[in-house]
Order: sequence, then structure tokens, then C-alpha cells
Amino acid sequence: MSMNPEQDPMGQDAPEPAHPADPETLAAELAAVQVQLQEARDAQLRALAEMENVRKRAQRDVEAAHRFAVERFAADMIEVRDTLELGLAAAGAAPEAASFVEGAQATLRMVDKAFERAGIAVMDPVGQSFNPDFHEAIMAQPTAEYPVGSVLTVVQKGFTLNGRLLRPARVVIARSLDPAN
Repeated sequence: MSMNPEQDPMGQDAPEPAHPADPETLAAELAAVQVQLQEARDAQLRALAEMENVRKRAQRDVEAAHRFAVERFAADMIEVRDTLELGLAAAGAAPEAASFVEGAQATLRMVDKAFERAGIAVMDPVGQSFNPDFHEAIMAQPTAEYPVGSVLTVVQKGFTLNGRLLRPARVVIARSLDPAN
């Protein structure tokens, strides 16, 4: 079997050699490929930026979850602390309640230390200006001792968890002695 010079070793016809295109066509093809390359680079950069944003958002969410995971438990423990304080106030200085008072005070100190470790802060705003973000005014009382709008009495202490409000302080605020105001 003889080989035809236009056939490859497998006996098939060889492809026709490519004809060089004119320079204008090559320049247009090069420009199109460069545009595609730039679009691919832009898409890659956008994808990398989006991945970084997702990573940062997930990290913030995890940090917030850790920071505020104890919120529901803390709200329940606030009621326990309130009950301890009420029991201490009710016992007063009665001699027969001395051992109860001592035990309740020790328990209250332990609860306060646990609150501190968990980032729970007690708000006792007597003398401060009323802040509707952290205080709930239940009454206004006329007085000359405090400036108008300041907290006279705390009826129920407020609490924050890492700066976020758990329960507002229920307060009595000062108002002017003048009934017209």
C-alpha cells in the first residue's frame, strides 16, 4: 500500500493548512478575547469579594450568638434576683430572720458575680436623666431637689446584657413643682 502525500499515516486526508487571516481580523479577535478576559477577571474579583463578605457576616453572626446566647436564661435569672431582693427587704432587721438575711445576701452576691461574668449589668439610674431607651417612667413626682426629667426613684432595676437592654428600669421621674408645667 502506497501512501498518498496528502494522507496522514492512518490513511486519512490531512486537514487543509490554516490560511493566515488579515491583520484587521486578528486585531478584532484579539480585542474580543481581551474583553472576555477582563470580564472573567471582574467576575472572579466580585466572587472573591462576595466570599469575603459572607465570611465576615458569618463571623459577626457567630460572635453575636455567643454574646447573646444567655439572654433568655438571664431574663429568668433576673426574676430570681428580684425575688431575693424582695425577700431581704421583707425580712428587714428582724432578729429571728438574721440567719435568713445572711444566707440571702450571700446568695445575692453570688448571683451578682455570675451576672458580672456573663456580661449582665444592673441599672440603678437614681439621679440620672431619664432615658426612654433604658428606662420606663411609671410616674412623675413634683420635686425641687432634682432637675426636671431626672430619675427620683427606681421601682424595679433594669438590666443590660453586653450593653443590650434586657429589661428597662421602672422609674419615678422628677417634674416641676409648678402645676402648670
